[in-house]
Amino acid sequence: MTEAHLRILAGLSDIAAGDWDSCAAGTAAAPEPFVSHAFLKTLEDAGCVGARAGWQPQHLVLDAPAGGPAGVVPAYLKSHSRGEYVFDQGWADAYERAGGRYYPKLQVSVPFTPVTGQRLMARPGPDEARRQDMLAAGLVELARRHQASSVHVTFATEPEWARLGALGFLQRIDQQFHWRNEGYATYEDFLEALASRKRKALRRERREALSPGITIEHLTGPAITEAAWDAFFAFYMDTGSRKWGRPYLNRHFFSLLGERMADRVLLVMARRGGRYIAGALNLIGEETLYGRYWGAVEHHPFLHFEVCYHQAMDFAIARKLKVVEAGAQGEHKLARGYLPTFTYSAHWIADADLRRAVAHYLKRERDYVSQAGADLSELGPFRRGAAPEEQD
Repeated sequence: MTEAHLRILAGLSDIAAGDWDSCAAGTAAAPEPFVSHAFLKTLEDAGCVGARAGWQPQHLVLDAPAGGPAGVVPAYLKSHSRGEYVFDQGWADAYERAGGRYYPKLQVSVPFTPVTGQRLMARPGPDEARRQDMLAAGLVELARRHQASSVHVTFATEPEWARLGALGFLQRIDQQFHWRNEGYATYEDFLEALASRKRKALRRERREALSPGITIEHLTGPAITEAAWDAFFAFYMDTGSRKWGRPYLNRHFFSLLGERMADRVLLVMARRGGRYIAGALNLIGEETLYGRYWGAVEHHPFLHFEVCYHQAMDFAIARKLKVVEAGAQGEHKLARGYLPTFTYSAHWIADADLRRAVAHYLKRERDYVSQAGADLSELGPFRRGAAPEEQD
């Protein structure tokens, strides 16, 4: 690997899809949807990321001596901290009050997507660990070249998190709520693992969600029409405008997503009175269903839970998927069988004083998150002895 070298891409147009995906897939047949060339390039082509959006692509490529990429990293030079779901605004404020300049920073992530996945995506083989180390070193050098304050590798896998920690990155944990399919043949099989009171509550919740004459449709592949995207985009804009102030994705993004990745998209759409009234967007991985966005133009009790959580579980059971990841935060998911699961990020900070302060903060935060996860797991709906493993 002594002759391998690193280069920077200003966009995914500068690398062939097959070259990127062969690194991103690892040992799988295909990469997970969010780190695929198709998904990341769709964000760029739709204008959702770019210099004007404060997400300037600076993707890292490690070329092997024999030619062709041996590793890739999705990286962005950031002028703000929006759309990341791992919050460092407090660090930025403290550093700038002390006279420092926090932005630009280098962000290694999938924009607007709090989903765990590989970030140091090296081709499998005997040199894989060495390649990952070279990619990590390349990120630090790239940050220095741009005079960036820091490098943030967010929603990494646990092994990457451990490896980056050994290389001097600061380690951070948080938690989400994931549902695990314990080989259930039907949703009723899942309910049988719950305490009786919880089981009855969820059956009643599902009945009441659909009681106003609402029907549910699962749309994937060619069944996702532009009309369906129009309806879903209205839902997305309603929720996004209320939660974030300005939604991150535009209408063109969803059309491109449908053109390029329709077979990996699941739209769960609720219909009443001949029109769509609510919907949720999911992406389909090799073993995981990833819930992303939800919205509605009519609001009915429990409809959010039905469309986003129960229907996702139905689909995962039917497809024999192992996990449903239903997005960031949300302790309300616990009662529906989604248990606390750690997420991991790693941070390199150039300034020694800021690094010491953040390291002290992260130690206390890790202790708190670990204890909170253990406490919340005790509140889950499963019968004693029937709960799956809570934490990764």
